[in-house]
Amino acid sequence: MRLLTVLLTATMLSQTLGGCGVAYHGAKVRPGVSAEGKVRVLPITAESVLVANAAPYQPRQLPGYFRQTAGLGGTLAAPVAAPEATLPRLARPAPPQMRLPPPLAPASYRIGVGDVVLLATPRDGSTVGQLTGILAAQTARQGYTVQDDGTISVPTVGRVQIAGQTVDDAEATLFQSFLDRKIDPTFSLEIAEFRSQNVAIGGDVAAPGVVPVTLAPLHLDAALAAVGGVKSADADTALVRLHRGGKLYQMPLKAVQEDPAVGQLPLAAGDSLFVDSGYALDRAAAYFEQQITLANFRQAERKSRLEALQTEVALRRSELSEARETFATRLDLGAEARDHVYLTGEIGKQSRYPLPFDRKATLADALYDAGGGLSTASSNPKEIYVLRGSADPLEYDAITAWHLDAGNMAAMLLATRFDLHANDVIFVAAQPVQHWSNVIKALTPSLLVSSVNAVAE
Repeated sequence: MRLLTVLLTATMLSQTLGGCGVAYHGAKVRPGVSAEGKVRVLPITAESVLVANAAPYQPRQLPGYFRQTAGLGGTLAAPVAAPEATLPRLARPAPPQMRLPPPLAPASYRIGVGDVVLLATPRDGSTVGQLTGILAAQTARQGYTVQDDGTISVPTVGRVQIAGQTVDDAEATLFQSFLDRKIDPTFSLEIAEFRSQNVAIGGDVAAPGVVPVTLAPLHLDAALAAVGGVKSADADTALVRLHRGGKLYQMPLKAVQEDPAVGQLPLAAGDSLFVDSGYALDRAAAYFEQQITLANFRQAERKSRLEALQTEVALRRSELSEARETFATRLDLGAEARDHVYLTGEIGKQSRYPLPFDRKATLADALYDAGGGLSTASSNPKEIYVLRGSADPLEYDAITAWHLDAGNMAAMLLATRFDLHANDVIFVAAQPVQHWSNVIKALTPSLLVSSVNAVAE
C-alpha cells in the first residue's frame, strides 16, 4: 500500500512539474507569425530543391595565388654572343699522310633543339587543319621550332616532346597526342630546317662555316662543296683534318678529290673539318682547341641562364608558399572572412560548419561531416529542417524552414542535392520517446531518492 502511494505521488509530481514548464522544454519548428518572425515550412522535394538552389549565393573564393604556379612566366635570359675566332696562317707543312677514322655505324637522323618541323595537313579543313595556326603554317610554309626543352607547341594540342626522336617516332608521338585530344590525326611530318646538328668547317675554304646534318648522309666531299670548296691551288700539299670524339684524323686533299672511298667518307654531327694548305699540326690543334673552347663557353653560358631561371622559379614558389601559409594562419585565427552554417538539435555533434571555398556544400555534407550524422537513438529523421532567413531588407523577419522528411531513407538522397547558404541553421528534432526520456531525466533526483527510501521502509 505504501509503495502504491509513493508511485502515485511521483506520477502526480512529474505531471505538475511538466505542466508548470519546469521539467523540460523541447525545441521544435513552429510555423506562423510570432515574435521571432514569420516562419513558413516548405517540404524538400525533388522539385523544391531546384527552387531552393536557385536562390542567389556565391561561395567565397580562394585568393588568386592558390591558382598560380611557380613555373608560369619564367623565361631564359638572352644568350651572350661568343667571340669570333681568328687564327694566323703558318708556314707550308710537310707532305701529308693518310689517317682515316673508323667507319661509322648507319643511324637515322634524330630531331634536336632548334630544328624546324612542318605539319602538312589537307586543305579542306576536315582534320588537324581545323586547329588555329596549323593550316596557316602549312599554307605559309611556317613550321614549329623545337624549343630548349625538346618540345614543339601545337595549338589546341599543346606541347609535344619530339627531341631525340626520328621522324617516324615523332609522327607516332604527335599521332598519339592528337588522339588524346580527340583530334583527327591526318597529317604528315617533315623537317623544314635542320639546325640542331652540323659539321664545322674552317681553314682554307671559300666560306668557312657550318654545314647541317640532314636526313641524307653527309659525305666529306659534299661538305667541302657546301662551303664553296677548297681555295688552295696545290692539292698535293693541302690536308683535310677531321676532329671527331677527341681524336684527330687527316686525309690529303688529293685523295679526297680522286679516291671515292675517301671523298665519300660519312660525317657525323659534331665533327670539325679543317683544310690546311700550309698550316702546321699545332695550327690545326689550336683551331680545334678554339672550337672546343667556344663550345664549352656556350654550354657554360646556357647552364648559367638555366640556373638563373631555376632561382627565379624557386623564389616565386617560396613567395606563393608563404602567401598561402599566411592565409591559412589568418583563417585559423578568424582574421579572414568565412561563411558558416550552424547545426543544432538531436544530432551527433552540435557545431558550426565552415562552408568550403570555390564550391557549394550540401545538407548531407554538413550532417555527416561536422554533425557526425544522425543519432539512431534520439534523432527524428522525419523532422530535419534547414532554417534560412530572407536576404530582402523588407522581409528581414521572414524565415523559410525547408523540411526534409527522411522517414523513408530514400529521401536522404535529396540532402546530397540541397545547397547550403551562409548562416543557414540545420535543426534535427528529437524522437517523441526521447522527449519523454528528457522529461524523466529532468525530474528532481531527490524525488527518486525519497521514493526509494519509502519503499525500503
